Amino acid sequence: MKAKKARRTKEFLKISRKYEPACMSWQAPVVWDHAQGAEIWDVDGNHYIDWTSGVLVTNVGHAHPRLAEAISRQAKRLLNTYDFPTPERLSLARKIIGLMPPHLDKVFFVSTGSEATDAALRLLKRHTQKFEVLAFWGGFHGRSFGPMSISGISKIKKSFGPLVPGAIFAPYPYCYRCPFAKEYPDCDLFCLGYLDRIIEAESSGSLAGLIVEPYQGTSGFIFPPDGYLKKLEKWAVQRKLLIILDEVQSSFGRTGKMWALEHEKLEPDVLCLGKGIGSGVPMAAVVTRAKIISSLKTGEMSSTTGGNPLSCAAALAVLEIMEKEKLVDKAAKNGEYLKKKLDRLKEKYRIIGDIRGKGLVYGIEFVADKKTKKPAPGVAKEVVLKCVAKGLMVGKLGIYGNVMRVAPPLIISPELIDKSVSILERVLSEL
Repeated sequence: MKAKKARRTKEFLKISRKYEPACMSWQAPVVWDHAQGAEIWDVDGNHYIDWTSGVLVTNVGHAHPRLAEAISRQAKRLLNTYDFPTPERLSLARKIIGLMPPHLDKVFFVSTGSEATDAALRLLKRHTQKFEVLAFWGGFHGRSFGPMSISGISKIKKSFGPLVPGAIFAPYPYCYRCPFAKEYPDCDLFCLGYLDRIIEAESSGSLAGLIVEPYQGTSGFIFPPDGYLKKLEKWAVQRKLLIILDEVQSSFGRTGKMWALEHEKLEPDVLCLGKGIGSGVPMAAVVTRAKIISSLKTGEMSSTTGGNPLSCAAALAVLEIMEKEKLVDKAAKNGEYLKKKLDRLKEKYRIIGDIRGKGLVYGIEFVADKKTKKPAPGVAKEVVLKCVAKGLMVGKLGIYGNVMRVAPPLIISPELIDKSVSILERVLSEL
């Protein structure tokens, strides 16, 4: 926090400590007041460049005027109908399906990413009449009981048992810290070949399918090697397993493609969308094949606020903004520009062990020693606090708490990228 202005911040944080629980994620002590584009101002008037997008949500930028106008206009007309159709919901459904691979032809709207993945899991089990799901170490799919039960992060589910049965876990290709002590590409994707042994040992014979993220955000922006996901898809198809692709975080242009599945032309059976779909307005969706969702009878799946007129109007505005401002292309182009700058920092500073990502989403992994790769969560926290104090809004996460999140709104300019990287470098040079 900038020492010159923090009076109102201290007052608000005191209220937070008194009335709110400490169970939410750790963040730098900043109380946001307003934001515009890729910039934030706190309640004391301090200014920050945003590298968080909230939590990879505000892809079209904060307070985009076209989005704000669409929300305002809709709020004056209609806010909720439950499951009664509205022009907004039907227009959005047609628009979303029109942007999908041809085999995905039905969409069901919900309110949150957790609700989307929970619905996808139920759909998988109903259609196959099987109850086991293959998930991955480090995977995160939400905090409700279904998604939590297939989380590959122990702290997400610690002391919440018993959980929903049927979860089978396999290693995700975290190549920087391979659990098999192998090196890519010489490993020939050993972790993929290991799947059959896991199923042979752990499945009761009721395996419905698998759920996987194009990259693991919560675990530290872990990206698999190019080609891994397509080979995983082939493995699943050969064994007649359904595939849920969790793009709650990676969709809506974040990786430099509208959908991350486009990078390898993936064909999941169920696709989960969220976060960027409403760019700040709560919204999520499950997209699937008609023959799969027809397994559900009338009234067997609904959502009180899912697909409400306000959220649908917001999502339609988001899609319009993305198209008119070519934000997917900008994310790809500016992402390459940002990556080059981050790679240079990796070469220059000994505490940066790895930098990974695509488009406008990267993880900077901090280590005590590049050779041993010992995680340095304390360093990561110090870097975050110092960056925020100098005007760069960042956060940290990861399995070991040692990864900085780099995920600015897709509208960020090269000029703001230059300024933000300059702040980060000043912080690194002072350590």
